[in-house]
Amino acid sequence: MKFKILTPILATFLTILSTASAQNYMSSIRRDYMDLSIDPGTDFYNYAAGQWIKSLPNKPESARYNQFDILQEQNEERLISIITSTAHSNNPKGSINQKIGDFYTLYMDSTRRNKEGAAPLMPYLQMIKKATTKEQLFELAAKLSTLGFSDLFMNTGALIDMMNASQNIVVLYQGGLTLSSHYYIANDSATVKIRKKYIEYIENIFQLAGFNKETAITKRQAVIEIETKIAQKSYSNVELRNVKKNYHNVKFDELYTLYPGVNWHKYFEAQGFPKFTNINVGQPEAIKNIINIFCNENIDKLKAYTEFKVISSAADFLSDDFVKESFKLSQAITGVEEDKPRWKKAVNTINSYFGMALGKLYVEKYFPESSKQTVLQMVYNIQNALKQKMQTILWMSDSTKAKAIDKLESFHIKIGYPNKWIDYTSLYIDKRKSLLDNRASVCKFKYETLIDSKVNQPVDSDEWHMTPQTINAYYSPTSNEITFPAAILQPPFFDPEADEAYNYGGIGCVIGHEMTHGFDDQGCNFDKNGNFTNWWTDSDRKQFNKRAKVMEKYFDGLEVLHGEHVNGKLTLGENIADNGGIKISFMALSNILKDKDLDTKDGFTPQQRFFISYAFIWAGVIRPEEQRSRLKTDPHSPMNLRVNGQLPHLQPWYDAFGITKKSPMYIPPQKRADIW
Repeated sequence: MKFKILTPILATFLTILSTASAQNYMSSIRRDYMDLSIDPGTDFYNYAAGQWIKSLPNKPESARYNQFDILQEQNEERLISIITSTAHSNNPKGSINQKIGDFYTLYMDSTRRNKEGAAPLMPYLQMIKKATTKEQLFELAAKLSTLGFSDLFMNTGALIDMMNASQNIVVLYQGGLTLSSHYYIANDSATVKIRKKYIEYIENIFQLAGFNKETAITKRQAVIEIETKIAQKSYSNVELRNVKKNYHNVKFDELYTLYPGVNWHKYFEAQGFPKFTNINVGQPEAIKNIINIFCNENIDKLKAYTEFKVISSAADFLSDDFVKESFKLSQAITGVEEDKPRWKKAVNTINSYFGMALGKLYVEKYFPESSKQTVLQMVYNIQNALKQKMQTILWMSDSTKAKAIDKLESFHIKIGYPNKWIDYTSLYIDKRKSLLDNRASVCKFKYETLIDSKVNQPVDSDEWHMTPQTINAYYSPTSNEITFPAAILQPPFFDPEADEAYNYGGIGCVIGHEMTHGFDDQGCNFDKNGNFTNWWTDSDRKQFNKRAKVMEKYFDGLEVLHGEHVNGKLTLGENIADNGGIKISFMALSNILKDKDLDTKDGFTPQQRFFISYAFIWAGVIRPEEQRSRLKTDPHSPMNLRVNGQLPHLQPWYDAFGITKKSPMYIPPQKRADIW
C-alpha cells in the first residue's frame, strides 16, 4: 500500500500488494505447496512454500505477487460487484449510491476522457498563470493541495497530539517531492536510470498539457532544480521513524519568526482551517529549506514547479496519453510490464475516496459476526500470553513490568468494522463535470471532513484509520489501539474451520505483531494513554536498546540483492514486531495445547504446522526493481526474510523441526535477538 501519511508512528503489518489470481487458499497444510527436498534448517521459506512459489504465474501488472494478492483480487472482485450494481441502479440524486455510481461511470468513460484531453487541466493551470506575486502563489498552492494536487511544497493536516493524546493538533510536515528523496541525490546506476526516466516524464507531460518542447524543457529544468533542493534537506525514511525528532509544538504566530517571508494566516485560511493556537512543525529544517526556496527562487520557476505538480497529480484522471506517461515512470521504478486494467484502477480509486461507504456495504455482505467473536477471543488469548511473557522477563525491573502490563491491558481493540460510518451527504458528484473536477470535489470533502472533525476538537476514540475492506492491520501508539479490518479475517490468515495451529500461525502472528508494536523501538516510548513519555527505568531502557541493537545489526548483515542489504534501522520496528508476534502467538497456542490435544495432520505436529502456516503467508515473488526501491523506503523487511530472518531467533522453531548447529540457518543462543 503506498500512500502519504502525516505521521511516521502508525505501524502496519504489511504493505498492500498488487493484485493476483484468486486461487490456492490454504486453510490447512498443503504438502504439495512445500518443497520437501529442502532441509527446513537450510531455507525454511522455500521448504514451507517452495512449490507454490514456483507455480506462480508471471503477472505483468504486478510489482510483487504473494498470498496477500489472493485476498486483494478477491476484494477487487467483490468491490467491483458492489460498484457496478450501484452504477447500474436507478439511484436517487444525492444518495451515496448515486455518487459512487456516477464517479465510476466517469472513471470508466475512456472515450470522453480521450476527447477532453488536457482540457480539464486548463482551469487549474490558469489559476497558476494568473498568480503574479509569490504571495498569491503561496495561497494558491495551499488551496490546490486540498483539491487533490498533493505535495505542493508542504503537507498539512491534524493528528493526535503525542504529548497530549486526548487532543488533536494541527501539523505542518515536509513535502514537495514527487519521488522519494534518495532518487534526487543518490548516484548509483539504478537510481540514475530512474532519475533519467523521471526527467523524461516531466518534459513529456508538460508537452501533453499543451506546452511546446522548448518551454517544456525550460520548465523541466526548473522542476528538477527545485525538487532537488527540497530533497537535500528532507528527512530520510529512517529519520521519519524518530518520533521525538518529528515533534516540535509551537504557537501559530511563531511560524512568522521561524519561517518568515510568507503569510501563514492566508495559507491556512485558503485550506479552510479555523483559527487555532498551536501547530506541530514536524521537520523544522526541511520546512525552513522549503520556505527559503520559495522566498528566494524566481517566481517563474516556482510557477513551473506548481504547474508540474498539478499536471502530474492529475495524470491518471485524464486521457490515455497522460495515463501512459504516468505508467512509464511507475514501470521504471517497480519493473512492472503492464499497467493495471482500467476497472481495477477504478476500484482502487473509488475505494480510496469512498472507502467507508464501500466498507459498510462490504461487511454487510461478506463479514460474518461469528468471525469477529472468534478473533476477539484469539486477541484475548494472545494478550494473556504477552502478559505472561512480560512477567517472566529477567532483564526488566518490576516497576517497568507493571507499567508495560498496564499498557497492554489498556489496549483499545477494534475488529472488523467501525461503530459509526462517515456521512457523505455534503459531497456532490456531478456527471456533467470532468472526472478531474469531481476528484477535486471528493478531495475537498475529505479535507473539510478532516478539519471539522479534528481541528480544535478532542480525539475521537472510535475513529478507524483503515477501511473494513483493507487487507492489513495496525497499531497506533497515540491511541494505544490495535485494529484488524474485516478483510484480513479470512483465509489464508484466518479460517473458522481450521484448527488453532493454523490460525495462530496466521492471524495469531498478525495479532501478536500489532501488540508488539506497542513495545517496539517506537511504541515503547508511549504510555497507556498514548502520550509520549518515558515509563522506563534508566537500566531497563539500556537493556532494551542493547537487545534491539542485536536485531538491527543482524538485519543489516542480510544481503537481498547483489551488494544491497536490509536497512536495520529502517526496519527495526517491524522486525521487533515480527519477532515478538511469532513468539507470543506460539505461546498462546502452547497454552491451548495444555488443555487440548491437536493431532498430527499431514505428517506435521501442531507446532510444525504453526511455523509452516506463518511462513506461507509471506510466500511470493518480487521484481528486483521493486525490491531495490523497497530497501530504501519500506520499513518492512523483504518477504523471505520475515521468515528466514526471524525464525532462527526463536527456540521453539528449532525444537519443532530438530534444527541443529549443523544447519545453515542456526544462530547460537547468545547471538539471537530476544526482546519480548
